[in-house]
Amino acid sequence: QVQLVESGGGLAQPGGSLRLSCAASVSIFSIYAMGWYRQAPGKQRELVASISISSGGRTDYADSVKGRFTISRDNAKNTVYLQMNSLKTEDTSVYYCKCTRVEQRSLSDYWGQGTQVTVSS
Repeated sequence: QVQLVESGGGLAQPGGSLRLSCAASVSIFSIYAMGWYRQAPGKQRELVASISISSGGRTDYADSVKGRFTISRDNAKNTVYLQMNSLKTEDTSVYYCKCTRVEQRSLSDYWGQGTQVTVSS
């Protein structure tokens, strides 16, 4: 079992910045990949950004956030961050952290509780 604790959400103005954190209860080196997803009311959950832990830290981003959001990790703190700059009103959503591990030769996903991000003037 893995527990993920998210923090850093809140209210920001358009053009502003926020940084989300996701702390894992296990060593980050036991994790295959981590990612940030978001879900707005009435919409499907979508991938925002992901980072590979076992493959050299490869990152991927949704087209809508490229150039504005950056995913990174702190191995010593078992934590992944999402730096969100140049925020837009359409970034308003609940953001979820996901961790993928290889367990018993299959991939297992774990989710955080979600943190609200609201972008409004």
